[in-house]
Amino acid sequence: MDISVINEMKVTLPAKSCNEAVARAVVSAFAAQMDLSIVELADIKTAVSEAVTNCIVHAYRDRAESGCTIEIMCRILEGNIFLVRIKDKGCGIEDIHKAMEPMFTTAPSEERAGLGFAVMESFMDSISVHSKPGKGTSVTMKKKIFSKSLMRTGAANS
Repeated sequence: MDISVINEMKVTLPAKSCNEAVARAVVSAFAAQMDLSIVELADIKTAVSEAVTNCIVHAYRDRAESGCTIEIMCRILEGNIFLVRIKDKGCGIEDIHKAMEPMFTTAPSEERAGLGFAVMESFMDSISVHSKPGKGTSVTMKKKIFSKSLMRTGAANS
């Protein structure tokens, strides 16, 4: 059974570290229509920050300033579900299972903690990662929003 899309937005940004804050702001502005709590909003912003930073640091290593992009798609789904997908066309991940292990990093010399996926998983209800080496990675995250106003107006079916 497919879940109906109530609203959707897409944006493509250059893969530059200064755009991590832009991505957070755009996603949170779109999510705000769900009248979510400050905690729910902070969770989404943190997860988006981690996903975008992963694109910049790992997917486009040494190429982030040369025309590389990050695609962000957000959807509000029936049942008060917020979905965000962060996609790059970078180097891809050879072993997704290993990459999602806490403390794993491809950049140990840069003092990276290797907690990006663990942080995303802790702040969102679900995370799905698809990747092909040499083609890029897509991270899809979902969060159930317990918004009183959406439930009250009947805009979402819980």
